[in-house]
Amino acid sequence: MSVMSMDDIEKTTENPEASVHLKAGLYIVATPIGNLRDISLRALEVLRHADVIMCEDTRMTRKLLHAYQIKGKLYPYNDHSDEARRHSIVEQVSAGQVVALVSDAGMPLISDPGYKLVRDCEAEGVYITTIPGASAPLAALQISGLPSDRFCFIGFLPNKTGARQKLLAQWRDVPGTLIAFETAPRLLAALQDIETVLGMREVAVVREITKMYEEVRKDMPAVLRAHYEEEGLPRGEIVLVIAPPEEVEISDEAVHDMIRDALQTMRTKEAAAAVAEKTGRKKNDLYNIALKISKDS
Repeated sequence: MSVMSMDDIEKTTENPEASVHLKAGLYIVATPIGNLRDISLRALEVLRHADVIMCEDTRMTRKLLHAYQIKGKLYPYNDHSDEARRHSIVEQVSAGQVVALVSDAGMPLISDPGYKLVRDCEAEGVYITTIPGASAPLAALQISGLPSDRFCFIGFLPNKTGARQKLLAQWRDVPGTLIAFETAPRLLAALQDIETVLGMREVAVVREITKMYEEVRKDMPAVLRAHYEEEGLPRGEIVLVIAPPEEVEISDEAVHDMIRDALQTMRTKEAAAAVAEKTGRKKNDLYNIALKISKDS
């Protein structure tokens, strides 16, 4: 899509029906996660001029379009849509149409439908682009007050205790903040499993982001459980932001022991790389230590 000049932007803002040329392709369009004003001018432009808008729930998307006086052809699309449906969409794009993909709220594909469609479009070599915007995981991270330099989004937590604990265990040693979606009915059980598997880490329960009753409640899991048991479960959409594990300083002696253990099954270079990944130490320094240990032994 060609870059619009300031004159073009002003004309389009004054006259929504002004002619805008969009390149045929799949446009992945972010929509508001609560506040309808959190939508970009570019997103409105694409939705207004798209030949087809694929959405999770046509009723939800129609409310958004109505708020901005946009009339569009809406068709349902979700991850249960079959291969024939996806093939039909790819054919529409290949025939020169502009297809917009939206989810009910936020960025499509982020725990929302779209991955299979994007994959199929990519395989056919059609044009794919993103119209970025609101995202619940990133918004929750921003206002949680927890470290944001490294983070991982792990999607919806499983609804069964065993599966939930297994998933949390897989992310236990990741040196970054964890972000997950959860529902109110499962919140107490989720907080219990977070404490059981991850230990004493701060958790922020972020809900109703960008809406009137937006709230961030941050504390240890046990304290949060006690609060919600007494006050009742929160309403609305919930994002959990979980603090990273505390960094533990590994002694030089422990590092030497780790290298000796690694040298039992690995070559010097491989042993140094493996220990560097676990400890964060410099690979070259560990390689020199590994050489000395190998020589002495």
